[in-house]
Amino acid sequence: MTLDEILTSLFPAGHDVRNAGGVVYGSGSLRSGDRALVVGMADRTPLGVDDAIRLSACVLHSLAQDRGPILVVVDSDSQRMSKRDELLGLNEFLAHLGKCLIHADRNGRPTIGLLYGHSAAGAFLATALATRVLVGLPGATPAVMDLPSMSKVTKLPVEVLEEKARSTPVFAPGLENLAQTGAVHVIWDAGIPLADQLDALLAALPESDDRRDLLGKQRGGRPRAHEIAERVRGLVLQSR
Repeated sequence: MTLDEILTSLFPAGHDVRNAGGVVYGSGSLRSGDRALVVGMADRTPLGVDDAIRLSACVLHSLAQDRGPILVVVDSDSQRMSKRDELLGLNEFLAHLGKCLIHADRNGRPTIGLLYGHSAAGAFLATALATRVLVGLPGATPAVMDLPSMSKVTKLPVEVLEEKARSTPVFAPGLENLAQTGAVHVIWDAGIPLADQLDALLAALPESDDRRDLLGKQRGGRPRAHEIAERVRGLVLQSR
């Protein structure tokens, strides 16, 4: 689905969402009468410092002016790998955007990521994975890190990683693998009006505490993450 088709299906009562050079912002009318803030990236645009600060400003401004959920639509490249962005502190800008979304979610503005295209690396972390829940649409192609890049970091041959990816979702890019690890909460059906699926999701949003580790355990994609997180949480509580 194209972004225009997605927005029309999400907001049959209308929206004012714009795509300005790959940066998406605006709002749409929900059936409840509220308006959802819509921010994100389009056209596989890399996320740079200028884009991150614009999106952060949209979120912070909306906190003071509006109510309703925040929908983060994502079709990006990775973070913008330019000398200018790196020298300006791209990592801090990406972290700021992620913190703004988390801050909004914890202050009455539930955040929902909608991955409809590509995303990878820092851009994926600062947008889609910074929301309370992440929804995928069929055809989306997420990757926390592609296998050639993972090979450079781990020093393992790509062939070894490809073999591991066939049996271990945490090594593998792709929508289904990320759903199995719990990172993707649900994959929507493109044949059903998205407004219906958004209403159902809003009516049954999980608590704001991040429980993706538990979801990954239940789905068999991350069998140990929840157990380890609970042990760490217990040790922290004991030390207080």
